[in-house]
Amino acid sequence: MLRKGLRIGCCGFPVSRDRYFKDFDVVELQQTFYQPPELRTIERWRDGSPRGFEYTIKAWQLITHEPSSPTYRRLKIRIPPSRMRCYGSFKPTDEVFEAFELIKQIADILGARIIVFQSPASFEPSTGNKENMKRFFSIIKRDGLILAWEPRGMWKDDEIRGLCKELDLVHVVDPFKAIQVHGRIQYYRLHGIGGYKYRYTEEDLKRLGSMIDAQRNTYIMFNNVHMYEDAISFKRLYRG
Repeated sequence: MLRKGLRIGCCGFPVSRDRYFKDFDVVELQQTFYQPPELRTIERWRDGSPRGFEYTIKAWQLITHEPSSPTYRRLKIRIPPSRMRCYGSFKPTDEVFEAFELIKQIADILGARIIVFQSPASFEPSTGNKENMKRFFSIIKRDGLILAWEPRGMWKDDEIRGLCKELDLVHVVDPFKAIQVHGRIQYYRLHGIGGYKYRYTEEDLKRLGSMIDAQRNTYIMFNNVHMYEDAISFKRLYRG
């Protein structure tokens, strides 16, 4: 049995849901980033999940990414060219707030407590971007949600720490690439050492285990090609 407060899982379902439910008790939904499913689909997922299973939610790209991002190719709604500037980068616009409200609805249906906002590398630590974040996170209603932020690009630790403290955000990291500088919980997203095709070794997984803070709730979420196998291996190793 894993210790209380430790959750191990994957970013998305790499195998069938039924098989996944047998092995893990948490998943980070990825569909919500590209194009959130209809609410009746979310309700069906909830009703088909075992008791005690936990969902975390990756925030919709309309909140974090500009329409120039290649990820928008998987978006199913049409954005008029005249409104393109209203999306992404945490801009305090009606469009961005509406996108968050939909994600919040999904979290409520699933009983999810954590929403992960992943910024693209193009979201630089400029004054404008920081101000967007401050306005966005100060306006939205959290209603008890834990909001987690995974910055990418050229952000410095003191910039991340300052924003996370001010805005009450959990700093999300890949622990093999960066150190978490703030957060009431640990939330690790493992993207593969050197790339998504990487397969973690037993030595890697032992090192990962040493990075767990026993005093905090910890989420270990694999997000590489071999995520299912690596999560299984880590679960067995850590249990052992």
